[in-house]
Amino acid sequence: MDFPMFHLDWLNNRMLIAGIATLHVIINHGLAVGFIPFVTWLEQKGIRKSSKNQITDLKWDQMVYKMMKVAFIITTTIGALTGVGIWFSASLISPTSIGSLIRVFYWAWFTEWLVFVTEVVLIMIYFLTWKNSNSSLKAKIRHIRFGWFLSLASWITMVIIVAILGFMMDPGNWTNNPNLINGFTNPLYLPQLFFRTPMAMLMAGVFGLFLITLFAKKEHEIRHYAIRAASKWIIFWSPFTLLGAYIYYKAIPEGMTANMSTAVGTIDFAQYYNLLKYIIIGGISLAVVIATVGVIRARIVRAYMVVVPVLFVFAFLGFFERVREFVRKPYVIGQYMYSNLLLEEDYPVYQKEGVLKHATYTSVSEITQENKVQAGEEVFMLACSRCHTGQGVNSVVDVFERMMGTKDTLNVNTMKAYMPNMHTGRNYMPPFPGNEAEAEALAVFIRYLQDTRATIEGAQTKGVDINPNYSVEALIKKQQN
Repeated sequence: MDFPMFHLDWLNNRMLIAGIATLHVIINHGLAVGFIPFVTWLEQKGIRKSSKNQITDLKWDQMVYKMMKVAFIITTTIGALTGVGIWFSASLISPTSIGSLIRVFYWAWFTEWLVFVTEVVLIMIYFLTWKNSNSSLKAKIRHIRFGWFLSLASWITMVIIVAILGFMMDPGNWTNNPNLINGFTNPLYLPQLFFRTPMAMLMAGVFGLFLITLFAKKEHEIRHYAIRAASKWIIFWSPFTLLGAYIYYKAIPEGMTANMSTAVGTIDFAQYYNLLKYIIIGGISLAVVIATVGVIRARIVRAYMVVVPVLFVFAFLGFFERVREFVRKPYVIGQYMYSNLLLEEDYPVYQKEGVLKHATYTSVSEITQENKVQAGEEVFMLACSRCHTGQGVNSVVDVFERMMGTKDTLNVNTMKAYMPNMHTGRNYMPPFPGNEAEAEALAVFIRYLQDTRATIEGAQTKGVDINPNYSVEALIKKQQN
């Protein structure tokens, strides 16, 4: 309402955020939160493996350094870019929700930023001083301590961000008493943290095992020892991951678990969710099987044997992020802001007076017979465009054609009659925010899209129109009167 609407009619706005965020989370969990303590633990083992005349086992240390180099390159390039990309894309697609979250979690985000800067400094120190740390035992021990400090900093950033993610699903008591503490201690905070922490450790172990099979020479004792170490790490964290997933699932409100039938692109969400369950069980089981083989017969473990568990575990986290995003619908912030970025408490006003009247950026404030298509497009942008497109992914035309069971011309009156009650049949959709005239205009516009196959332009290409009632001239005239 208070921002011009950015829109991608071919991709779908939510897909832009989802793609960037999912890649970032996979890198953050698998190569930072979980991988840094894993690598530090392995580096520490190098001292224990060394002979009396050595500071550390140099061949072992070289292998671990190569593993850390992979993590360092990926996290400081793709990880950093996608981190910025989340902010950039979310500010374009969902500026109102981001603004609300910043107001609630300002000091938490400020703290996270300080911890993140500390994390960046520590990872630079940890990686760039690795080789020099082998000059003395004291330097090596100090370097390992930097690794543990870096591990803690990485985990603390997740501790803070998870609180915000949990808040978006279920704000809990914050709706009655809005403050930072109530927002931070939302009902899903600890269950989600208890799941994400061991999940990150498991991902790190599986990916680390894969890197060991690549960097350690075959039939070398160091390779066998490293495979056993990584395998024990995987076996240790696997039951905690399953337990965390179960606790987290049980903590999700019943209304959200009922949303498992939500459509994601062209895939039915129930099937998608069943696939998720198979990936959880299958991925962790495969990881445990390979880890068990690694403990018992490390000599036979090869890189190709670890590829599938790596893909399953990483895919599991990707699927989990998609599920988490969709089950909270019809809200983007639970019980507070709908996925169309309109506040729940403002709906009675919109449904009575119309959403166009109160929109800051719209070319139409009053609907006439001549401007119905234009008005319908403005209503679509305000009420539908965060989740739907005209002709692309999750097209509003395709949705109505599937509901009607035909590709024939859509009936305007049928669509108009359906809109005020659509949320009762599809509980993942917010109620229609407009009045009867706006529902008719939207139906006319959807029919226009079906007939012309026109695409919808966002403010980034179409330009910005200000509500005539909010123009400078209108405000001056209002003051004069």
